[in-house]
Amino acid sequence: MIKKFILGVFVFSTIAITAQKNSASPYSYFGIGENFESLTVEQASMGGIGVALKDTYHLNFTNPAANANLRAATYAIGGSLNFLTLKEGNTSQSGKSTNLRYISLGFPIGSKAGLSIGLQPFSSVGYSLLDNENTSNITLFSGEGGTNKIYASFGMYAAKGLSLGVEAGFVFGNLENSVLNQRTDVVLATKHEETINIKGGQFKLGAQYNRELKNKLQLHTGASITLQSDFSAKGNEKMYSLSLSTGNEVPRDELFNRTVNGDINMPVKSIFGFGLGKENKWYVGVNQQFQSALSTNNSLISNGGTYKYDDSSKFSIGGYYLPKMNSISSYWDRVTYRAGLRFEDTGLLVKAGNDFTKVKDFGINVGLGLPLPRQLSNVNIGFEYGQKGTTNNSLVKENYFNIRMSLSLNDIKWFVKTRID
Repeated sequence: MIKKFILGVFVFSTIAITAQKNSASPYSYFGIGENFESLTVEQASMGGIGVALKDTYHLNFTNPAANANLRAATYAIGGSLNFLTLKEGNTSQSGKSTNLRYISLGFPIGSKAGLSIGLQPFSSVGYSLLDNENTSNITLFSGEGGTNKIYASFGMYAAKGLSLGVEAGFVFGNLENSVLNQRTDVVLATKHEETINIKGGQFKLGAQYNRELKNKLQLHTGASITLQSDFSAKGNEKMYSLSLSTGNEVPRDELFNRTVNGDINMPVKSIFGFGLGKENKWYVGVNQQFQSALSTNNSLISNGGTYKYDDSSKFSIGGYYLPKMNSISSYWDRVTYRAGLRFEDTGLLVKAGNDFTKVKDFGINVGLGLPLPRQLSNVNIGFEYGQKGTTNNSLVKENYFNIRMSLSLNDIKWFVKTRID
């Protein structure tokens, strides 16, 4: 019964995750939208570490080599509630969004290998920006949509302490952007709309090495690299005049309607890290991530000189503490306590005046892993406070608070055939 329930939820969640709106950030205006890191709630609660961390009963999205450590069939579903406050000069406004962040299923293959499959959001567009500084010319920028990634990830032990892994993913989705312009002395407004369909493959390689030191201490090292890939971008753009009546748009004359084709270059991303800890007791780790600048040759994602991309980087530090995994006397001794920090240079530079300003991101994370009565399953809750951007040079600063939650169901007997005597 539990297998049928999990598979049913997996199918339902797949439909939901492809239809949702994931972002309310004005920074989703740029490029292909706001990018999502491939992290479980457990990893995010530790600042985003995980490239070197091995775990027997939890999935790891950062490094495919970690699948080699799976010892139980694991179904994971994660979501988040995001509260956002935007500050620009002396003004501010608030918003929120809820979304599913991933659905995944992993299972061991023998005693030295494992496989996981799943679906995750890859990027999201969700903004509405009003430019009314010039009272005679009002412009509304709006956009929605996003891309998702379906993937399969495999890892296996190649030697004692050394595991290798590979992940293949397919990214797909649609982006919609529009610019509505209304002049006070002109009867009709004009609107420029563009839609783009994005799809393409992506590959990741990973490795982990673990070595036991004195006093049962374990040293963990790991690395993963996402290879460069080109996504195809096919779309349509049109401009037309319209009249605005009681909030409704009535299209009039079409000025042009044409197709546009191009591609988006997704650069190489590499992550390196190490950690120290005792299995099922405590762990402290560090991640360092580097990525080259994103580039496109598609006029649908043109920037008009208002922004550009540079190389990006992210540093994360965090860990967990588990007082006593098999405690009978105290439930809270079986709870996993997590915390972490991250510092990120997003690589996005926005033009303000004659200069470009870097957009940086910072987050503080804490979380809990709450064990369920059934075997090794648990509910994971994470909290994050962060800041993105700046109010300098007339830009927008985001203060955000994220609540994340995931369900991790483990079944050691998933592939054991029932016997009837």
